[in-house]
Amino acid sequence: MAAAPPLTRSDSARGEFSPLKHFVVAKKTISDVFEQLLNYVKETSDFVEETCGNKALENIASQDQKLEIQSYADKLAVIKEVLARRHMKVAFFGRTSNGKSTVVNAMLRDRVLPSGIGHTTNCFLSVEGTDEDKAYLKTEGSDEEKSIKTVNQLAHALHMDESLDAGCLVRVFWPKTKCALLRDDLVLVDSPGTDVTSQLDSWIDKFCLDADVFVLVANSESTLMNTEKHFFHKVNERLSKPNIFILNNRWDASANEPEYMEDVRKQHTDRCVNFLVEELKVVDRDQAPNRIFFVSAKEVLNSRMQRAQGMPETGGALAEGFQERLKEFQSFERRFEECISQSAVKTKFEQHTIRAKQITEKVKNIMDAINIEAAEKRVAAQEDREYQMDRLEFVRNQLNLLIDDIKKKIKSISEDVASKVSSAMEEEICRLHVIVDEFHADFHPSHHVLKIYKSELLSHVEEGMGKNLAYRCSDAVFASVQSSQNYMIESMLPLLPSTAQSQVHMLVPSRKFDLSYDLNCATLCNNFQENIEFQFSLGWTSLVHRFLGSVNAQRALKLVDQNFQTSRPALPLARTPSSGPPSTIALPNNETALMTQEDLMVAMATNVASLTSRTSMGVVIVGGVVYRAVGWRLIALSASLYGLLYLYERLTWTTKAKERSLKRQFVDYATEKLQLIISFTSANCSKQVQQEMATTFARLCQQVDQTQRELEAEIRQLTAKIDQLETVQSESKSLRHKATALEKQLEAFTNQYLQHQQ
Repeated sequence: MAAAPPLTRSDSARGEFSPLKHFVVAKKTISDVFEQLLNYVKETSDFVEETCGNKALENIASQDQKLEIQSYADKLAVIKEVLARRHMKVAFFGRTSNGKSTVVNAMLRDRVLPSGIGHTTNCFLSVEGTDEDKAYLKTEGSDEEKSIKTVNQLAHALHMDESLDAGCLVRVFWPKTKCALLRDDLVLVDSPGTDVTSQLDSWIDKFCLDADVFVLVANSESTLMNTEKHFFHKVNERLSKPNIFILNNRWDASANEPEYMEDVRKQHTDRCVNFLVEELKVVDRDQAPNRIFFVSAKEVLNSRMQRAQGMPETGGALAEGFQERLKEFQSFERRFEECISQSAVKTKFEQHTIRAKQITEKVKNIMDAINIEAAEKRVAAQEDREYQMDRLEFVRNQLNLLIDDIKKKIKSISEDVASKVSSAMEEEICRLHVIVDEFHADFHPSHHVLKIYKSELLSHVEEGMGKNLAYRCSDAVFASVQSSQNYMIESMLPLLPSTAQSQVHMLVPSRKFDLSYDLNCATLCNNFQENIEFQFSLGWTSLVHRFLGSVNAQRALKLVDQNFQTSRPALPLARTPSSGPPSTIALPNNETALMTQEDLMVAMATNVASLTSRTSMGVVIVGGVVYRAVGWRLIALSASLYGLLYLYERLTWTTKAKERSLKRQFVDYATEKLQLIISFTSANCSKQVQQEMATTFARLCQQVDQTQRELEAEIRQLTAKIDQLETVQSESKSLRHKATALEKQLEAFTNQYLQHQQ
């Protein structure tokens, strides 16, 4: 803060520093402080409003704090405007024609106000400086600037305005370039005589409450009158110890009676001291003489105007003793300026300074509260973020462990299911004849009926084996799958979002899991071709088939009779998408299947070695021995028996026999084909179980992924919130430091301008 200029006092007209500068510098200093304070409070208000409006920072700053700081900004703006209008004010009171206007003119060093014979002030006149080059006045209730060039114009304007009464105020604006006293924010108020009205209370309320100094202009040719005393008693009632100076004007008249001068001076001094000390009690007895002066305002005005014109100032003297009276007036001016500057600084700035300190303290406390709240929430947010990060890491690690564990469990269960289905299919294939025997439908060897019969037989076998396999496997497989699903849920439940934990049952279907065996018998046995033609058991074809086997028998028969047309084999090749490699009993093509004569002889020689184990050969041998023993009778008997046997078989080859033969052929064919798809079916069932469990696990993993995404999003939000809270903390600390700096400036102002006055 800039140091105050020295308060040395010489003649203000010489342009040197006067005590009035004390007020000017103090006003500029406190105005600068209030400017900074207002900007600071506005900055704080914006900060609190932004913080309060941030939904992510709930409860950091409240609406009450926001409104409170905004109210402080409004108050400071008003105070700042008030400070800009603040000035030192001195009010001159006294009876009519005591020379109040002349005193004002003498202090201003110019004839600003009308004075002298024929001019009495009929209303309140305030004189203040203006930066303009011309003088003007404003009447009460009007902003019109009425130009005045001379005192006579002013006097004429005042007397011609009939609307002016004793309680009105006319403001006279005089160029500061013409009067040094007005450059220091000083306003001088001249008044009508205290003896012209009884409305003293309204005068005081309207013109005196903001006055820093009162000057009672008395007539030294008379004593203090009751009207004057009564007025200042009322002032004293409304203001606490007002600063009052008493000027005994027209003291130049005492030069006519020099022998009585000291007695009269002492008499006036004692009466004035008693008035100030005993009656008003505004000063103590030691200070009272410093408030009482004996002057001749007219002499001082004349001498100063002479001096302004370059003539000797003694030219304005009215009587002997002029220099003493001039020094007395200058002493009054010095003490007046010292008193008003000190008093004005205190009365005009002290309460505002106290209020500024209070506002600064309040705002600082709000910044402290916001800083503490932000710090607590930041710590809580950091702890919450740390917890969420630990949970995210736990979820990730646990999920990786569970993935390995669940994969092993799914693989184990899938292998177990494949084993169960494979065993069950082998058992069901072994008892396929039971399922086939249970089939009953209309049978006829015609092609159309056979086609329908075989189609229904295939459906029956498909359905029967499916039911049997389901009976053997489904319950156990379902229990195993359900157990595994429950294990998955229990293992992953802690990793799921809280919203999904209560709805976890919806992630796993409540339906019962059933295996689809899908034997596809219709495609598998599509190439089945039955042979229900009658074949005698001891016929040539049957014997060749019995001796050589099916494949070699047909090759041999082809060599014997090139025109022999073989029927289609009982077990032809059947290709299905799941039947595996072609059957080894499939009929070879003509280019590779013809057997040479040597190959046939080798095959016949090989099979002859096993004739002893065959029933037909036994009959031939026995027949040969018997023939040697008994001759042709036995041959005839054998032929008869052979014929009877043929006849029996021919007669018993009924539709039922054909149906039984077809079922036997079908069982043999289907058994071979079903054996080929055991591994495929078991693998298919294993895959179904694996897919079911993998689907459940995938749903759970999706929910765990959702948990991870939610945790990551929450961590990002917490990080952003922590950054915002750190910013709030930083800004609140910065604003608090600014408040501390402003407090120091206010304290320095108090120490420099206010405390030493007490």
